[in-house]
Amino acid sequence: MAEEPVLTGILGGTFDPVHFGHLRLAQELAERLALAEVRFVPSGVPPHRAPPAVSPVHRLEMVRRAIAGNSRFTLDQREVNKSTPGYAVDTLGELRAELGADAPLCLLMGADAFLGLNSWRRWEALFDLAHIAVALRPGFFRDSWEEAMGEALRRQLARREQAVDGLRRASAGGIVVQEMTPLDISATRIRRQLRRGASPRYLLPDAVLAYIRDNRLYS
Repeated sequence: MAEEPVLTGILGGTFDPVHFGHLRLAQELAERLALAEVRFVPSGVPPHRAPPAVSPVHRLEMVRRAIAGNSRFTLDQREVNKSTPGYAVDTLGELRAELGADAPLCLLMGADAFLGLNSWRRWEALFDLAHIAVALRPGFFRDSWEEAMGEALRRQLARREQAVDGLRRASAGGIVVQEMTPLDISATRIRRQLRRGASPRYLLPDAVLAYIRDNRLYS
């Protein structure tokens, strides 16, 4: 009997700072999709948003501390090591070259990020490189979420959406949508709390909060 293909998940972002919303999304999708690994890929120079509040070195270390102890979570530094913007299509292209043409890859993202997917560089080429798993977060109802999409993105969803077990039948090209545990946590809110001296405890790992305080970040 042939071995079942190993499915690798990719979770990118600024992680400014990393919090339990990121970690829970990664954990739930890892379990539901039976991911062998989730690679956290902090962005160095994000192309689609304002520069992060703290340096790539600090954000990298916060992610390192946040995922310590979870054998399925790993840290990928490739975008932080670049001086140019890290585009998802380029990162996935590098991973595809490293892992081989037949290895299933799955780009993990929230429903809000998916709505803006058609603004990403060469966004339709993403489907040649990976599957996409979308986590429906609090406040995103399926019908209104689809209505908010542009026509091109809606067509891709209709064409490519499949059940979870379809992710191992091909190395790329599918979309799966999963409802997640409602954790309404945002990095923006955490940064605001820190700036006004309020405690964000229980919104992010203690090891991350300790690092923020030790290095006087977001103050």
